[in-house]
Amino acid sequence: MPIRQMKENSEQHFVIKPQVQNSMTQVQKNQKNLQNGKGPPTQNESQNAKINQHNSPPSKNRGRRRGRGGRKSDQSDIPMRPSSRPCTIVEKSMSEFPAIGKPVENGSVSVENGGNVCAMDMGFPSSSKSLRFAPRPGFGQAGTKCIVKANHFFAQLPEKDLNQYDVTITPEVVSRSLNRSIMAELVKLYKESDLGMRLPAYDGRKCLYTAGELPFTSREFNIKIVGEDDGMNGPKREREYKVVIKFVARANLHHLGQFLSGKCADAPQEALQILDIVLRELSTKKYCAVGRSFFSPDIRKPQRLGEGLESWCGFYQSIRPTQMGLSLNIDMSSAVFIEPLPVIEYIAQLLGKDVFSRILSDSDRVKIKKALRGVKVEVTHRGNVRRKYRVSGLTSQPTRELVFPVDDDSNMKSVVEYFQEMYGFTIQHTHLPCLQVGNQKKANYLPMEACKIVEGQRYTKRLNEKQITSLLKVTCQRPKDRENDILQTVRKNAYDEDPYAEEFGIKISEKLACVEARILPAPWLKYHDTGKEKDCLPQVGQWNMMNKKMINGSTVSRWACINFSRSVQESVARGFCNELAQMCQISGMEYNPEPVIPIYSARPEHVEKALKHVCNAASNKLKGKELELLLVILPDSNGSLYGDLKRICETDLGLITQCCLTKHVFKINKQYLANVALKINVKMGGRNTVLLDAISCRIPLVSDIPTIIFGADVTHPENGEDSSPSIAADWPEVTKYAGLVCAQAHRQELIQDLFKTWHDPVRGTVSGGMIRDLLISFRKATGQKPQRIIFYRDGVSEGQFYQVLLYELDAIRKACASLEPNYQPPVTFVIVQKRHHTRLFANNHKDRSSIDKSGNILPGTVVDSKICHPTEFDFYLCSHAGIQGTSRPAHYHVLWDENHFTADGIQSLTNNLCYTYARCTRSVSVVPPAYYAHLAAFRARFYMEPDLQENNSTGGSQPSVRATRGAGEVGVRPLPAVKDNVKRVMFYC
Repeated sequence: MPIRQMKENSEQHFVIKPQVQNSMTQVQKNQKNLQNGKGPPTQNESQNAKINQHNSPPSKNRGRRRGRGGRKSDQSDIPMRPSSRPCTIVEKSMSEFPAIGKPVENGSVSVENGGNVCAMDMGFPSSSKSLRFAPRPGFGQAGTKCIVKANHFFAQLPEKDLNQYDVTITPEVVSRSLNRSIMAELVKLYKESDLGMRLPAYDGRKCLYTAGELPFTSREFNIKIVGEDDGMNGPKREREYKVVIKFVARANLHHLGQFLSGKCADAPQEALQILDIVLRELSTKKYCAVGRSFFSPDIRKPQRLGEGLESWCGFYQSIRPTQMGLSLNIDMSSAVFIEPLPVIEYIAQLLGKDVFSRILSDSDRVKIKKALRGVKVEVTHRGNVRRKYRVSGLTSQPTRELVFPVDDDSNMKSVVEYFQEMYGFTIQHTHLPCLQVGNQKKANYLPMEACKIVEGQRYTKRLNEKQITSLLKVTCQRPKDRENDILQTVRKNAYDEDPYAEEFGIKISEKLACVEARILPAPWLKYHDTGKEKDCLPQVGQWNMMNKKMINGSTVSRWACINFSRSVQESVARGFCNELAQMCQISGMEYNPEPVIPIYSARPEHVEKALKHVCNAASNKLKGKELELLLVILPDSNGSLYGDLKRICETDLGLITQCCLTKHVFKINKQYLANVALKINVKMGGRNTVLLDAISCRIPLVSDIPTIIFGADVTHPENGEDSSPSIAADWPEVTKYAGLVCAQAHRQELIQDLFKTWHDPVRGTVSGGMIRDLLISFRKATGQKPQRIIFYRDGVSEGQFYQVLLYELDAIRKACASLEPNYQPPVTFVIVQKRHHTRLFANNHKDRSSIDKSGNILPGTVVDSKICHPTEFDFYLCSHAGIQGTSRPAHYHVLWDENHFTADGIQSLTNNLCYTYARCTRSVSVVPPAYYAHLAAFRARFYMEPDLQENNSTGGSQPSVRATRGAGEVGVRPLPAVKDNVKRVMFYC
């Protein structure tokens, strides 16, 4: 299906004649639609929600804690206004979406019988407090029923009143840990007197919670805290703080009970937040808290990852509202921490060489400086005095050359002499630089050998490939082992003995929740009639290409191969290419076994020069014809080579490439070759397989009328712009996709270019954007305009549900209206989540009929009861077979549904689509439109010019991205144009 790169100068215009309606009648209709739940979110209200969000009480994770969209309990008070009013767009005529109208000289349209003209400015869409997510239409019945266990533990709702108090500490404290120390001292001193025997729970910031009221509404306390950094025998610093505690509100637990029983739609997020904080209070004191997880080297022995890093085991904990009532979700977690080594040993590991006697190079200094900046160290040369400092830099000179003034007369003393005279400490490794601590104006020098890294500091930078491999080995757990560890964690946490849980009247079960599930059947797949097997029924989520041929095999006549691996000889590369050609032919492609030019070998640092040489040589041999495919052999560890190659080929040369790693070239595996053949076929415009039901037009709410299925995602590079893609499926087979990508503001989750307008001096107001372009592409490919839209949106956390739905559904509406008056096909908007902590386990791990080879639940297992939302339309679907570790089901949440899907309808459609992923013969864990969108977004990150200095210093395989910003503004550099022959296949990688 053709793909259009978004360019302003390629905009095509329409003339449209609006349907003549009485404006009052339209308003009445819109109000009626609202009452029926049909009105979409609108265009002009969300600024208020955004402002309200920013004006809410300060809390770092407020939106996240609020759970589903940060929704408050009063959100049903304001009526919702529809956005699907008829609009007249100022554009010229076009055949894709024909309409009637008479163009006039100024570029607008003539309206024969009256009508309203409304501006289609983008703006920020509306947010309505009355917006309701789609209610659950019922429970699914399809599939084979079974029982699974979930890592959810029933939490009994307390009967006590929950009270919130505001905490103000003066002078202001930034550190949560210090805040907690101050409050712990206050409770210790005043619990039996001023606090009336209450044991409060504290969030470390501004909020204090109690079960029952305190004996006052407002009171001031003076608390003295002794600094811990000065050790046992040294002088201890004491500081006094003023703490004011003031009553704020009482949480309504009756409201929470009503919500859990499905009698009201709004979750009282404040009550849920209080209960969550209460259950986290004890663990916060015992463990290192990171987000919603807790880590400790005592839970399991830390595992070394190399270069001074180690993996700590921990657990995730969150209270959630579910159909079974309150549920405590517990899962195992892992995080990377800096190993608490002496600094000199740490840098030896970091550099991977002897530093005790060798002089450091400039590149060594840069690497050490980046690794240690911001890291907290403690001194070891003062006996029991273990004062802590945060590293700010590294000296450019070795320790033996460092001197500093010791008095106002500028008398100088060397660092070596000072430590010897002051502490009796002899610095041995004077060739090493010193650590700088403090600010630049008043920096102190600390010898490396006198410092040790403080335990419990999380490492948040990018890991290298070896570290990632080591981490995966540590975190990969079989389902049975993970289940046992979760149960052991719950028993060790002993919630029945938790004084805070007891204070607030919360009781936690120690048994995993048993949940009714169903195993949906796999769909039949259609292959080419010339193969021995014309169709196929996957078994346990997988199948193979034996005796089958691609339903639409492509043709590869002109190809070449370039080898960037020094260890691969030309004869080996030639043998690999021959084997791949044979596999492509066997699979149903027409593949020329001979390359256009001999295999060309090149060095990775000359990637651009080598690629252009191959292109020119092939073009000369073909007398002007272009290469269709370039095979690329890469070293196993290739740094930024892969990204550079894709960027050059896809945005400059217009080459479709297929990369293969050296290890696969040497060890030729039939399954690997078959998977590469599948990728080459779709890149060259073929199709591997389709759903038999799609061919037979038997897919409910898809086959009956032209339906476009979108997938959308946003990827967040570590620096610079984000790439947001939108992918759309061809109809009726829904296995072939078109895609677009765009760059947008850094860390912006909303996709900005779904729809946009701009002013052209000649054409006036011009409309564009990814949704609009893909609708036009669909029309060109199928001959029909979409009459139904299904939108799978990936990469959205619960706290962003409202914002994303309001903004992006509004953009879909505007994109449709810009093509034809009153063109508003019904939309189903589904959030896809993989970053959650719900795990499903077989009820009996010994029952081989209920698990796959890895011990995981069977593919097709769907759950929409008990652990799901009390009233909204969500479900968990494990659509894939596990390979290693514990399978993570995808969580699908239908936020908006104008197509009136049944539970079985959307669950079966989603499961069936997971068998259409083009790159392998397995069902995948996420619905393919969203999967492709994720791949497209990740690919687009390579299209930005890499910052070579950052690449070289981090050693990562992905280029960082540089944002271009003007003075006082946040600029977004657009992605370079992708060549036409690459656009349709870039997301197949």
